[in-house]
Amino acid sequence: MKTVRTLHTFRRRRTALLAVTGLTAGLLLTSPEPASAANLVKNPGFEADGTDGMPYCWERSGWGDNDFTFTTTSDAHSGGKAMKVELTRRVTGDRKAMFTESTGCAPVVTPGKQYDLGVWYKSTTPDTAVTLFRHDTTAGWQYWTDLKTLDMSASWARASVRTPEVPAGTDMITWGVSVYGTGSVTTDDYTMEQVPDPLPPPQCTGTADQCANGGWQVLPTQNPVRSMHSVVLDNGKVLLIAGSGNSEENFAAGTFTSAVYDPSSGSYQVIPTPKDMFCAGHVQLQDGRVLVMSGNKAYPVAGGHGYEGFKDSYIFDPATETYTRTNDLNDGHWYPSATELGNGDVITFGGLREDSTGSVTTDYWSDKDQQWLPTWKVNQTWSYWGLYPSMILMQDGRLFYSGSHVFGNNIPGTGSAVYDYNANTITQIPGLQNKDERDQSAGVLLPPAQDQKVLTVGGGNIDSNPDANRLTDIIDLKQANPQYVAGPPLPQGTVDLGNGPVAETGNQGKMYVSTVLLPDGKVLETGGALHNRANPVHESSIFDPNTTTFAPVAADPEARGYHSSAFLLPDGRVMATGDNPGNGTWNHNVSIYSPPYLFKGTRPTITSLIDSRWTYGTTQRITVDRPIAKAELIRPAAVTHSSDPNQRFVDLPLSVDGNNVDLNVTSNPNLAPPGWYMLFAVDANGVPSVAKWVHLQGPAALSASTPSAHVHSFADSPTGRTTGPGSKRTSQRVSPAISGCDRHYGSVNVCVPTVFPPEVERTTAARCAWLQQNDYGRLTVNGKDDPLGLDPNRDGMACGKGDVSKSRGLR
Repeated sequence: MKTVRTLHTFRRRRTALLAVTGLTAGLLLTSPEPASAANLVKNPGFEADGTDGMPYCWERSGWGDNDFTFTTTSDAHSGGKAMKVELTRRVTGDRKAMFTESTGCAPVVTPGKQYDLGVWYKSTTPDTAVTLFRHDTTAGWQYWTDLKTLDMSASWARASVRTPEVPAGTDMITWGVSVYGTGSVTTDDYTMEQVPDPLPPPQCTGTADQCANGGWQVLPTQNPVRSMHSVVLDNGKVLLIAGSGNSEENFAAGTFTSAVYDPSSGSYQVIPTPKDMFCAGHVQLQDGRVLVMSGNKAYPVAGGHGYEGFKDSYIFDPATETYTRTNDLNDGHWYPSATELGNGDVITFGGLREDSTGSVTTDYWSDKDQQWLPTWKVNQTWSYWGLYPSMILMQDGRLFYSGSHVFGNNIPGTGSAVYDYNANTITQIPGLQNKDERDQSAGVLLPPAQDQKVLTVGGGNIDSNPDANRLTDIIDLKQANPQYVAGPPLPQGTVDLGNGPVAETGNQGKMYVSTVLLPDGKVLETGGALHNRANPVHESSIFDPNTTTFAPVAADPEARGYHSSAFLLPDGRVMATGDNPGNGTWNHNVSIYSPPYLFKGTRPTITSLIDSRWTYGTTQRITVDRPIAKAELIRPAAVTHSSDPNQRFVDLPLSVDGNNVDLNVTSNPNLAPPGWYMLFAVDANGVPSVAKWVHLQGPAALSASTPSAHVHSFADSPTGRTTGPGSKRTSQRVSPAISGCDRHYGSVNVCVPTVFPPEVERTTAARCAWLQQNDYGRLTVNGKDDPLGLDPNRDGMACGKGDVSKSRGLR
């Protein structure tokens, strides 16, 4: 008796997967073709019949709204049979023939290994992709990735592609050619062979400690500006934006600065800056210029307004190193998000308005029009997303709010959500741990972007000022109903509590976290502090998405708390800048981290790049000087305040012919929004080349008649609460103390915390001792109010001798 898997379609909010499966066991009409010693595919030429109209060990698969046929045809490459899959009508989804998902038919694989796949084909449509599924020993069968788009061909042609390394926990895979546009693909003579290990184990070229943990170097030349915004430009230089640099003196004097750092020479060029871009938003446009939105209109006034955000917007041109003004935003956005969409447009949320209330206006930059669109042309939810909300573009064009943000509590609800701009709906996503203590955590789309997994790291809360935490969360947006699950705790380091570094204890972690995507497919997390602008934590570790583990590495010797950034350079090193503690000082020292992969032997070299201008769905050839295991595009950083929602690592599946390597570019611009990317080639030991710059073309590369990109139905059935737009309103009320600073003491540069760390006793003496330990110096009292009880003798000077002698318990 044969076993046939039941076919059905799930009715969901979004089009869901329709798996059309076939024979798993049954009577064969002819003898099956066994897999050869090298070829892992059973019945690779469809010569052995099964039942249900499909060859032995093959099944129908696909999803979406389309009309299709599966036909065994005599028009074969070899033998007497081939498989033809045709779509005659297509609205969504795809169809494909694949190896049956069973232990008797699906090829067995080894985690960490790669496999070369080959197929002979004819195609009447450009809308195809080699699609892989994998069997997880815990979770079962699941979509893995798309590897290669096939060129149209009227005669038999062979396509080959190499898989990424097989993920941990995978014991079998299946694959086939997806058709997602009208037309047909006929396939025959499939092959699958394990790639032999191409390199001996790495030979350490540094010290044992460097090879295990990497190493930091503090550069001899300091950063000349108080920069808190870092953008890696398409010429390899780094734009460092300070504006007033969180200095009231600079603001009053109109001294607004930026600098361009050249890693090749170690030099800085200070750039005239037209406005106070302190705590603005920024994003790289697809042509490589940098769009800077809003900034600081006014510093807070004790007992009055808080920070104010202006409506001005500018573009920085790397070629001329100058700023030019665009049209204005519709609202002020001090501390806004900035996310590039798959069509090259930019969307921004949150921040503070010109009256220091919270902005509920969504602003939208049109790449075609090169301007901000008027409010009435932009979908509005009238929702307040907070400050620097981490809004990550998903593979279907929706936005995932990771829950990472800046200042105080998270948004109401679960603290994480999916925003669908076209439908103008917000769906809450559950599972984020301790969502109101994720202030200045980091949220990052893990490598590769095709996997659609997001990691959050650490965080705190400047309003309540607890010890920052060790929490991490991971979400798989491929799941129909995605939810965060707890990740491994952050490793602990040392913390300076005012008397020198001591080991962290209990659940102490860090906020002000920087996360950096590395070319070996891992993530460096570095920097941080235990409390609001105080108590730097020295700890760095590397997260491996494949094993879901952190490995502690060498820590940055410099304090990297508030207003610090870390980011990847094109040579594979990491640059770290800034630190702005509560006493108002600034760390101008710059650190450079060389990850362990730079001490593991000679680096591969990309010896030629035929074309640096790439279009979606194409194959691009490079040559290398020796074998490589993978290649990827990494979007250059545009980071501030632990936030770079555009940071992403896009896998480029390989087809290898000696030193010639063909790279297969995704057909989906939501996975890799248009613009300039760093191209790395990486060997089997994880050692990367120096990057080459390539430009991924935007909407002009996609005609209006082209079917939508090969988008899978991820996150199609979230069960969280979904809401549409609320009532139109002007703003969200926000406390003037939103930055966690009590402006009744010292200059506006100084941040005396509104709430002291939990270990500080609630007495004048204890608070003043903490301020002295953290180098706050003399603090004048602004006005007559003394809300923190630091001036009990009321002489207008906080924490004087008379104040400490009159120390009293405080509420």
